[in-house]
Amino acid sequence: MGTHNRSDLGIGSPVGRNQSTVMWICDRWMQEGTTDRRGRSHPLQWTTSREKRKIVRMAVTDRSVTSRILAQYIKSVTHHSVSARTIQRRLQQSGLSARRPLLGLPLTQNHRGLSCQWCDERRMWAAEWNEVVFTDESRTCLQHHDGWIRVWRHRGERMLNSCVMHGRTGLAPGIMVWGGIRYHSRTPLVRFAGTLNSQCYISEVLDPVVFPYLQGLATAIFQQDNA
Repeated sequence: MGTHNRSDLGIGSPVGRNQSTVMWICDRWMQEGTTDRRGRSHPLQWTTSREKRKIVRMAVTDRSVTSRILAQYIKSVTHHSVSARTIQRRLQQSGLSARRPLLGLPLTQNHRGLSCQWCDERRMWAAEWNEVVFTDESRTCLQHHDGWIRVWRHRGERMLNSCVMHGRTGLAPGIMVWGGIRYHSRTPLVRFAGTLNSQCYISEVLDPVVFPYLQGLATAIFQQDNA
């Protein structure tokens, strides 16, 4: 390498390496007669800046693509192996980390149209929002957090009692409540013993709570929550 009068860029282009990598290899060869890093017992995992940009672009385009698939793609294009762990490090260096996806409701085109229409009809509202009564129901799990809790553990500690979450295999016990809020007031909090259905909503929410509450609010607007 040192006997040829080729530039660093000219050397790097045929082998798919950038100029800084070639310069590092040349300096190490001239200083120590080797290009191996000290203390390393496994092959170097290199990716060029161009490959890194491609990895990030693919991850952003397909958010669910795995690091193993990205590593296979880089190998098919560059003909040198890159581990999945290296792919993960490159993505982390770019600010991308693997996280649970946020769960959302699938909306049809009709749903989106109705939502846009609802917002468009009220886009000029200001003080009118003070009269709206917003309602919703919520269920609180009493036993555990429905599988979202994680524990920190070492390898082999899976069966450790402190790492085991004891629970039922069926639906965990919980409490369902309903409530409504307005700018200057709120409804009583309603607790349900079982599942909230249409009949329960009428007999335990509308008749005893909502109607008496709205009678004292002449200008109130009741926002239905599709219960």
